[in-house]
Amino acid sequence: MTAPPLAVVIPARREAERLPGLLAQLAQAPQLVGEVVVVDAGSDDATALVARLAGARVLRSGANRGQQLALGVAASSAPWLLMLHADARLPAGWAPALAAAVAAGDRQAWAFRLAIDGGDPALRLVEAAVWLRSLWRQLPYGDQGLLLSRRQLVAVGGIRPLPLMEDLELVQRLRRQVPIRLLALALRVDGRRWRRLGVLRTSWTNWRLRRAWRRGVPAAILAELYRGGPGG
Repeated sequence: MTAPPLAVVIPARREAERLPGLLAQLAQAPQLVGEVVVVDAGSDDATALVARLAGARVLRSGANRGQQLALGVAASSAPWLLMLHADARLPAGWAPALAAAVAAGDRQAWAFRLAIDGGDPALRLVEAAVWLRSLWRQLPYGDQGLLLSRRQLVAVGGIRPLPLMEDLELVQRLRRQVPIRLLALALRVDGRRWRRLGVLRTSWTNWRLRRAWRRGVPAAILAELYRGGPGG
């Protein structure tokens, strides 16, 4: 019997309410998903417990998403990797779509389109902008998920332990080696930060952080600004 080809790595922190839904979805495709690794960054809720109860392997890490992803990848062995945020919800038809992408071979990597929970029409504009950025510039971010082969990840030097911008830094290296395609399906993410700060303020904050990163501001400083900014 052929082993399932996919390992799913999920960095998490205080996601006890949202994580079970994602883990339940992943459990519906055992022929595809062979490993689920949740890397918990010191949660003070039941994140680690609910992950274990769902059958995931749980690791501990500091509050550093790049480090969490790197630890999860190192703890898994499947030839393909899917990195997801803990608040994500997979769309209908996700398993056949990912299986087809894996079967197509590793001359490309893949990300989902983005859908953000919430009825604000401005969120639809954000989703459209993300789609255009991902399609034209091949720059999906971590909240869209990332599917790639382990061989691809090793070839570009792995995941660097950055507390912020770990997703942008990785895809910038990755797209120089292989095209990053968009799946036709949209990954739905929790819109709590967008609701708390407002769509315009969140977009502006994110843009300023990315600009500072491009200008050479260290990721550790950006992470402090991200956590210490309006709304935490």
